[in-house]
Amino acid sequence: MSTPVNNARRIESIPRHVAMIMDGNGRWAKKRFLPRIAGHRAGVETVRNAVRVCGQHGIEVLTLFAFSSENWRRPQSEVSLLMDLFLTALGRETRRLHENKVRLKIIGERGGFSGKLQEKIIEAERLTAANSGLTLVIAANYGGRWDIAQAARAVAQKVQAQQMTVSQITEETLEQHLSMAGLPEPDLFIRTGGEERISNFLLWQLAYTEFYFTDTLWPDFSASLFEDALMSFSKRQRRFGRTGDQVELEKQATTIPPKTPPGEDTRA
Repeated sequence: MSTPVNNARRIESIPRHVAMIMDGNGRWAKKRFLPRIAGHRAGVETVRNAVRVCGQHGIEVLTLFAFSSENWRRPQSEVSLLMDLFLTALGRETRRLHENKVRLKIIGERGGFSGKLQEKIIEAERLTAANSGLTLVIAANYGGRWDIAQAARAVAQKVQAQQMTVSQITEETLEQHLSMAGLPEPDLFIRTGGEERISNFLLWQLAYTEFYFTDTLWPDFSASLFEDALMSFSKRQRRFGRTGDQVELEKQATTIPPKTPPGEDTRA
């Protein structure tokens, strides 16, 4: 992850936060008559490329859906290999991330992981906690419904302990207890692999996110294809409930310089 991207395209409107579902690893391997785990290993290099692109374009947060709470339903042999790959990747990549000032954050139910993997997660987060560059969020054993439910439990416990009243429960207070608390909501959601659904990923946070779907399988999702998605995002008008005319007027107001008051000399 230390190699910079030197030929990045100029893109006018860059999202602060990009969220991705990295789909298609298994199919990529199958097309090459390889075991599914080979596709997941190839996908790790694509993660490196995505981190490079984010750093080049000044994207603040990249969230990757690595392992969903539903993925435990896969064959046990594949799940075991995925856990081994996760552990190995943490060991190999954390130092590189730290050297590039990337802050690592893991979200999801950690209780399902082995003790060794949980220790590695804690070590990686501690090492990179003070870094000021890209925040890389890995969603592992994560589900959007689980996230909302655990936030609701945390709020209910505060009400029960009389630290909060029922009338104080708002969207804002619930959001403060979600896994992504303190981070901007995703501006752009990308899913590779041809599927067009969010699969229980960041259900709360994706409310106003722009979606981008591609048939490209994750190991083939190059820096150039990532920039295609960023280019698509830059051409969209984000209204957040307003009309298009309102958005355009607001945009003009922020780009047109104020008039100089009569009699004021603006010369140096």
